[in-house]
Amino acid sequence: MAKFELLNNVDHADLRVKTERSAELGDNLWYVPTFPAEFRNIQRCYPIFFMKNPDTGKFQAVAMFGFEDRENLFLNEDGWDAGYIPLSILRQPFLIGVQESRQEGAAATQFVVSVDMDSPRVSTTEGEHVFLEHGGNSDYLERVTSILKVIHEGYERSTSFADMLLGMDLLESFVLDVELDNGSTHYLSGFYTINEASLAALEGKDLVVLNNNGYLEAIYMVIASMSNIPDLVEKKNRLVDKNPQHAED
Repeated sequence: MAKFELLNNVDHADLRVKTERSAELGDNLWYVPTFPAEFRNIQRCYPIFFMKNPDTGKFQAVAMFGFEDRENLFLNEDGWDAGYIPLSILRQPFLIGVQESRQEGAAATQFVVSVDMDSPRVSTTEGEHVFLEHGGNSDYLERVTSILKVIHEGYERSTSFADMLLGMDLLESFVLDVELDNGSTHYLSGFYTINEASLAALEGKDLVVLNNNGYLEAIYMVIASMSNIPDLVEKKNRLVDKNPQHAED
C-alpha cells in the first residue's frame, strides 16, 4: 500500500532514493503508462498499446515489458537492459499533483511533489540525496521534478489524443496470442492498437488535423513499435530456456 506525503525539506531532510533497477525495487511491472511526446523514444524498445479504463471509459497508451503480471523481460542481474527507460519508471517513487491556493486575492495553482514513503526505493542511508545539507534541492530532485512536469503535461494531452483516435475510428481491439518455443502460450486480450485500414482511408482534412496537433507522427510511432513484439517473444523464450519452471508459474 502506497503512503504518499507532500515532499518538503524539513520532514524529508535525510531522504535518499535508490536508483538502481531491479524487481526488488518495484521495477517488475509488465507495462506502464506512456504518452505521445514519449512515443519516439518508447518505440525504439517496447510495443505501445492502448488500454481502456473500466471506470472512466478513457483510453491510455502503455509501453509493454512482458506477457504476464509482474514480468519485466528487460530486467536482468545487471539492471534494466534497454536503450531507453520510460519516464513513468524514472519518476518513482514520486508523483506530481496540482494544489489550489490564493495569491494576492486571486486563485492560483501550483505543482506539488509527493513521495511514497512505503516505496522500497526510499532510504535514509543509501541512494541519491533528495535535499542538500542546508535544505536546497539536489541535482537529483531537480531532474525528477523536470521528469514529473513532462509526465503531467504528457498525460494532459493524452486524453485529447485518445479522443481524436476514437472520433476517427482509429482504435481497434486485438488479441495477442503468443506461442513460445516450448509450446506454452500466452493469450492477451483487453488491448487496443491503431486500425491501419481506417488510417489509410482518412481524408486529407483529417490527416491535416492530426498532423497539426502533432498526433500523426505519434500514430506512426505506435505502428512502428509493433516490430518490438518478436524481440519481446525472444526475450521470453530465453527466460523460459534458462528457467523452465517459469513457464509453469
